[in-house]
Amino acid sequence: MEHRHPQPDPPHARPGAQGHGHDSSPSRPHAQGVAGQAAGQAHDDHPHDHDHDHDHDGHGHGHHHHGPGGHSHVPAEIRHEKPLWWALALTATVLAAEAVGAWMTNSLALLSDAAHMATDTLALAIALVAVRLARRPPDARRTYGYARFEALGALANGALLFLLAGYILWEAWQRFRTPLPVASIGMLGVASIGLACNLVAMKLLHAGAGQSLNMKGAYLEVWSDMLSSLVVILAAGIIHFTGWNWVDPVLAVLIGLWMLPRTWVLVREALNVLMEGVPAGVELATLRHDLESTAGVAGVHDLHVWALASRTPALSAHVVLQAGAEGEAVRRALAAMIERRHGIGHVTLQMETGGDDPCHGCGHP
Repeated sequence: MEHRHPQPDPPHARPGAQGHGHDSSPSRPHAQGVAGQAAGQAHDDHPHDHDHDHDHDGHGHGHHHHGPGGHSHVPAEIRHEKPLWWALALTATVLAAEAVGAWMTNSLALLSDAAHMATDTLALAIALVAVRLARRPPDARRTYGYARFEALGALANGALLFLLAGYILWEAWQRFRTPLPVASIGMLGVASIGLACNLVAMKLLHAGAGQSLNMKGAYLEVWSDMLSSLVVILAAGIIHFTGWNWVDPVLAVLIGLWMLPRTWVLVREALNVLMEGVPAGVELATLRHDLESTAGVAGVHDLHVWALASRTPALSAHVVLQAGAEGEAVRRALAAMIERRHGIGHVTLQMETGGDDPCHGCGHP
């Protein structure tokens, strides 16, 4: 067996500098923990010069090892913690104002906006917890670190949004059965304050929305609440000038239904990370073809592609070498190709000899 320490990721690597963590436990030959590294977060300064050469049944392994805590694996969203705190303060303030305003004006649309704002507040709190947990380095018990907490946070946000939509629909049905008068002026004033605060919160969160599921979930909730505030303002104007109180529950239903498809997208992405599914944008068939088409490769099996967090894809595979091929040269060529064509910078490849016969105990294609 041959353990090599690969060269650092090149500057053109996938967005966010990334660290490595690999676990060679029998249950998963080459599991990897990877997470986007935030700006300003430095690796340990001690050198890593491990170069061991062993031969075991003709197999050569090229992968990257670090002991527990050897590197800090920190999501890129860390740099956006301060905007998260500001957004949390804004949404909590508006939540209190809208809850009181909904009670005073008897508006279901405003109540639905307040309930939505409550989930925004909780979503931002979960995002902040995820940021702080993700700062913890891998240890002897959790060699992956805590980066996957972002997917758990996104899943919790999605579940809350589903519950919220169901509550709005149920309450709207009650209002249809027993219409209630609505104080449109107060409704308009509170919704306008909510709209202004949502616009500020969106501006604060926009920079991090494309960097992780957690930040994306928080941004989408504030964005959707901004739109629901617009709907409440529209409802207040219609009720004030026409006296149509039924507009209030109708628009509340529209807000509830509008949230469902977006919520499902967020939940689906979070579940894909937690179930270690192939990351979006990676075509497994194309990837396998590229691997098998590389010079010196006779076959590929036990191929796995997954992500520890939303922006951190990883790959492991067993590569059967052609007769006379030099394992280390083939491994380096494969790693460079995988990063260049498929955007996966964290790769573990087990180099094998012996034709196309799969290794014993793999059990995977």
